[in-house]
Amino acid sequence: MRGCAGNNTRLMSDYDEIARGRVGDTSKTGRSSPTHGTDLRHWGAVLGRWEIWIVWALGALALAAIPVVQGQTSVIWDMLNHHIYLGWIAEHPRFDRDLFAAGWQSYQYPYLYWPAYKLAVAGFSGVAAGVVLALLQSLAVPPIWLVARSLCSGNRAEDIAMRWLGVLLAFSGGLTLSLVDTTSNDLLAGVPLVWAIALGFMANDAAGRTPPARARLVWLSGLLAGVSVAFKLSNGPLALVLPVVWVFGPGGARVVATRIMLGGLATLLGFVIAYAPWGWQLWQQFGNPVYAWADPSFEPLRALLGWHRP
Repeated sequence: MRGCAGNNTRLMSDYDEIARGRVGDTSKTGRSSPTHGTDLRHWGAVLGRWEIWIVWALGALALAAIPVVQGQTSVIWDMLNHHIYLGWIAEHPRFDRDLFAAGWQSYQYPYLYWPAYKLAVAGFSGVAAGVVLALLQSLAVPPIWLVARSLCSGNRAEDIAMRWLGVLLAFSGGLTLSLVDTTSNDLLAGVPLVWAIALGFMANDAAGRTPPARARLVWLSGLLAGVSVAFKLSNGPLALVLPVVWVFGPGGARVVATRIMLGGLATLLGFVIAYAPWGWQLWQQFGNPVYAWADPSFEPLRALLGWHRP
């Protein structure tokens, strides 16, 4: 049976015949009449159009079921130490009142913790809050399916099964599952990065895409990569791998180089746009937009601009 890699060895099955519309009842006159094969081909086309939405819905239900089954949202040390606090200062900055209120973590990018903070102060139960957070985290399901489709794009039963199993495998890691029912921002910060990878794979698909369309996909891929790094600076090393995805698109060396430069500029722009609201506040208070990291490195810039600590 031919797999996603396109193995030439193939075992023809009834499903293969039905999917191609070749199975049908033949009357005595030798003419074909519609059968269930036509129906299955129709439903296969419908599934192809709606598959990403079906996979997303099933993935969201599966993730939301975790806090429901456990009957709680796990309370981890980070939540007690800084998650709720960061959500609070995302809405109500307290630089004039607090100094290292939650240790060094007080100055992390706070906005991804805002949903958990609002759920807590609104009095949501642990289960309800866990379901809401899991549904937000399910935004990672569609791009993972898109990556699977880029690698296994057929419409046969085994192709569909491979894509679904790929998505399932992506979420089956113990670390990933351990984060679903918590207030950690790791999964949410990873959502734009996974979308960036998916769009990069889509840009490499030459079929039916014009060069401007591929350029737009690379641009969006870079923007989302930059947003992901702004959400969590430790995503930076992962974003640096994206040019490896962009380089495999169609075109000669000049086209590929242009594509990588376009994606790189978009990454910088996405980072600046997403990080600016928080980075500007840190610069105003500490003269360091990534405080408290690498603070001595910003001393020459502070001296050059005449900045003084308030």
